[in-house]
Amino acid sequence: MYDVIIIGGGPAGLSAGIYTSRLGGKTLLLEKLTPGGQITLSSEIENYPGICDVKSGVELMACWPNQAKKFGCEIKSEEAKELKIENGKFRIITSNNEYKAKAVIVATGSTPKKAGFEGEDKFIGRGVSYCAVCDGFFYKDKVVAVIGGGDTALEEALYLSQIAKKVYLIHRRDKFRAAPITQKKVFENEKIEIIYNAIVKKAYGNKFLEGIILLQKNKEIDLKVDGVFVFVGMKVNNELIKDLVELNEYGEVKVNLKMETSLKGLYAAGDIREDSVKQVVAAAGDGATAGINAMKLIQKEEE
Repeated sequence: MYDVIIIGGGPAGLSAGIYTSRLGGKTLLLEKLTPGGQITLSSEIENYPGICDVKSGVELMACWPNQAKKFGCEIKSEEAKELKIENGKFRIITSNNEYKAKAVIVATGSTPKKAGFEGEDKFIGRGVSYCAVCDGFFYKDKVVAVIGGGDTALEEALYLSQIAKKVYLIHRRDKFRAAPITQKKVFENEKIEIIYNAIVKKAYGNKFLEGIILLQKNKEIDLKVDGVFVFVGMKVNNELIKDLVELNEYGEVKVNLKMETSLKGLYAAGDIREDSVKQVVAAAGDGATAGINAMKLIQKEEE
């Protein structure tokens, strides 16, 4: 029986592990891949407070697992397949094992949906990005393309227009789905050029992205760009708990300021929760908040 089991080894999960174990809780962290999370795909990070030198995502996250282990947090490379609650306690089933806990923190995040063009995977972190706030600065005075037609795509195109020299906004349809006021801002922005009824067929370049091939009405267009930002939706990794807790219309977990879900003893932290700003520093704060409050709940019940 563990005090806390954390599912997910990104910034939120590792931060939670640091706090629960440091507070004396017997803690287990389950991560199906290498600890570090989605941020390890970022080539450069320079906005994490206290880290003054530019680091890659891998470099930033390198010591977090060891820091958690230092306080006694166990980290195992196992995928949580099923989460059940029995007699007020949680049971987590993996491919090889079964674990029990008094409280659970789910920090499985969300995954950007890919556009599916040739070369997309090859240039991730080298010209292809899924976060304008994370990577936009590196395209100062350069030419970028944004793929998508929803609120996020248009909002990020507007954001990038403050940084880049030019922004191509590529949409597969002839109309946007974004809010009218956002569309109006895009239409009035001289730095944004809209390309309707087009899809990205291929990205090309050597070490870094150099351009993309568009397909528009059976005609190929060679577009020279330094970066491509993909905003075609997010997949919330809520499979484990979607039938246990309250979700919003996007599948994100509803939480309060303590990171408590609608199910007592179950917490959600990071990109999986409602209204996350999807930044490392915010995810770490979520994890710390969830960890502290989980331990408070356990201590209160033991008393």
